[in-house]
Amino acid sequence: MTTYVLIPGACHGGWCFDRLTGQLRDRGHRVLPLTLTGLSERKHLLHAGVNLDTHIEDVVRVLQAEQVEHAVLVGHSYGGMVITGAADRVPDLVDALVYLDAFVPEDGDSCWSLTDDRQREWYLSVGETGYAVPPLPFFDPRASAHPLATLLQSIRLDADLSRFRRRDYVYARIWDGGSPFEPTYRRLVDDPQWNVRALESKHDLMRDAPEELLRILLDAAA
Repeated sequence: MTTYVLIPGACHGGWCFDRLTGQLRDRGHRVLPLTLTGLSERKHLLHAGVNLDTHIEDVVRVLQAEQVEHAVLVGHSYGGMVITGAADRVPDLVDALVYLDAFVPEDGDSCWSLTDDRQREWYLSVGETGYAVPPLPFFDPRASAHPLATLLQSIRLDADLSRFRRRDYVYARIWDGGSPFEPTYRRLVDDPQWNVRALESKHDLMRDAPEELLRILLDAAA
């Protein structure tokens, strides 16, 4: 049995992994889909102080409270920042990392520094609060505003990711206007320490490439 911890992208909650969660549990695995502070069913906790460190701490606390060992951390999109930070803080609890069309930061990086101008324009389209980025029109109706500070704060890492048994990157090829994750994909695709796959899918891999994604996650735990 493997323990999978699933971290959603911006504006989303753990419900975005519902299908994947069921498929993994049907195969006997333990699955913890998380909703981060200030989002979706936890949006009542949103305030200006919610930042990347807050979300990293969310994951660390769950790993500790649930007594997780040898976790496979899975991060979609923005969630790549979160799983990187959590793995760096409690490496003894983490076995492998899977990035789903996601950012893979190095020390000092932020979503702002890693993305493109189109995404930055979205980041700054804050609503009347001045600290929450509204969900895009094509997002799930359950999506909620995302705390701006999580996208601007630089990550602080003590070591690189080479200490973990396995690292997978799944790249979605289909993006209108180009993918903000293409530079990350290009950086990793020829690195022998990474397992990199490019799928003919849109960004929401859980919805648009569920069977391929399930195989990749099962393989990551093998």
